[in-house]
Amino acid sequence: MRLLLVEDDNHVAAALSAVLARHGFDVVHARNGEEALRAVLPATHPGKPPFGVVLLDLGLPDQDGYQVCGKLRKLTSTPVIMVTARADVRSRIHGLNLGADDYVVKPYDTGELLARIHAVARRTSAGDESPAPGPGGATDDALRLGGVTVELPTRRVRVDGETVQLTRKEFDLLALLAQRPGVVFRREQIISEVWHTSWEGTGRTLEVHVASLRSKLRMPALIETVRGVGYRLVTPGD
Repeated sequence: MRLLLVEDDNHVAAALSAVLARHGFDVVHARNGEEALRAVLPATHPGKPPFGVVLLDLGLPDQDGYQVCGKLRKLTSTPVIMVTARADVRSRIHGLNLGADDYVVKPYDTGELLARIHAVARRTSAGDESPAPGPGGATDDALRLGGVTVELPTRRVRVDGETVQLTRKEFDLLALLAQRPGVVFRREQIISEVWHTSWEGTGRTLEVHVASLRSKLRMPALIETVRGVGYRLVTPGD
C-alpha cells in the first residue's frame, strides 16, 4: 500500500518511514501542507496507484493541519488519519467533522498505529465493493428512523431530506445501531464490529465518534448512552 506521510520533523518522519517500510508500505513523505496537497494529485505521480492512507500531522509549518485535512477531502476520498498531541475531545470532533477517518494522539504505540492504518484501509476496500445505486441514486436498502434515512449500499445519510457528510467510521457506527434500533450494543461489541479490534484504548475514540454523530445529525437524543453498558439508537416514539 502507498502511504502519504505528512510530517515536518525529518527525524520523526525518517524513523516512522523505516517502520512502515518494514511492514510493506511504500511511503511518500511530505514536509508541509502544500507538498501534501500536491502529492495527492494524480499528475504528481504518473503511473503510480493512489495512496491507500494519508497520515497527517497537525503541527505543520505552512498551514494548520485542520485546513490541510479539509482541502485533502475536497481533492481525494483517500482515508486520512490525523496524528497530533491535541488530546481534547473538541479537537478530535473538529478533525472528524472536517473529514478525518481516525485520530491518533501522540505519543502512540507503533503497533496500534499500524493496526489503525490497516483497519481504515479495510473499511475503504469494503466500501468500494458496495453495489451501485439505482436510478436517481435511490436504493431499496434504506433504513428510515423518523427524519433520518441511512442508505446502506450508497453509504449516504439524510436528515429531513438533507444529505449529511459522515466519515467512514461514523457511517459504520450509525449503520450498526440503525439496523437494530432500540437494541443496546455493548461498547466491546461496537468496537469489535466497527474498529475490528479489542483495544481497551479505543473506547475513548468511540465516545468521540458518538459525540460527532450527535452533532452532525443535529439530534443529540438519537443515540442514547446506556451507562455502564454501551449505546442504542432511540426509535421515534420511545
